[in-house]
Amino acid sequence: MTFPTVPTDPGVTRQVLAENPDMMVVAFRFDDGAEGKLHSHPHVQASYVAAGRFDFTVDGMTCGLQAGDSVIVPSGAEHGCRCTATGTLIDTFTPRRDDFL
Repeated sequence: MTFPTVPTDPGVTRQVLAENPDMMVVAFRFDDGAEGKLHSHPHVQASYVAAGRFDFTVDGMTCGLQAGDSVIVPSGAEHGCRCTATGTLIDTFTPRRDDFL
């Protein structure tokens, strides 16, 4: 099944790549300078930087990530990112983010 690409924040799109009730894989594509606003959710999230560079913040701590890096976001942790070079994040959520369907 192919899922549509949808806009999220300015300069950011989201496309579900695969899903079942236990897990979801999503591609987020960012223009240089675009931001994923600070937010939290009950899902555990793993983010893998497929391309580009990002300043990623989790619970008030910020680190720079580049292609090949990854980070785990615990359930309930406030997090967000700013893209510093056009790129793509591949995020995995458990359980599935039903709000993305």
